[in-house]
Amino acid sequence: MNDGFLNPETEILHCSPSRSIYRVLKKQPHYLSSDLSENFWSDVSFDITKMDSADESFDLIIGYHILEHIKEDKKAMQELFRVLKFGGTCIIQTPFKEGDTYEDSTITAPEDREQHFGQSDHVRIYAVDGLQKRLEQAGFCVAVNEFTSDYTNTYGFSPNEKVLICKKPIQLSADQNFL
Repeated sequence: MNDGFLNPETEILHCSPSRSIYRVLKKQPHYLSSDLSENFWSDVSFDITKMDSADESFDLIIGYHILEHIKEDKKAMQELFRVLKFGGTCIIQTPFKEGDTYEDSTITAPEDREQHFGQSDHVRIYAVDGLQKRLEQAGFCVAVNEFTSDYTNTYGFSPNEKVLICKKPIQLSADQNFL
């Protein structure tokens, strides 16, 4: 299986994987799944704001629908950047809204979070450009891919789904801070 991201040597970290994707990727020889909530099948239970992994451990990190649950999302982004190898890829997707990213740390009741953020365990709802900027501040080079309705949908994306493809530069520029 080689779709540009995977080969037999690819070191993969998959955060809170869906069962169907877990079943496919678990066949990869260097696949590690993590879930802190214990709601998903996983090999380990990382808090992505402080992972028990060495710097530059993974070639590919998959983080679908995780950052909107993390209070300290910027810290999580820095940690994802830290454990990603230079030249590696981090694939990020969350629910998105038009306008600005919306968050309010005073909203803590599950029913209020559901009303404000769309789900009782979400702490924000991102705008695409807001999430892109935060990921870039963590050091990533970010491309926003949108899968339009005319896209040949080999991978099961929803029409108009936006996925952020984040690369860790091979070399850091003088003005980039590692953490």
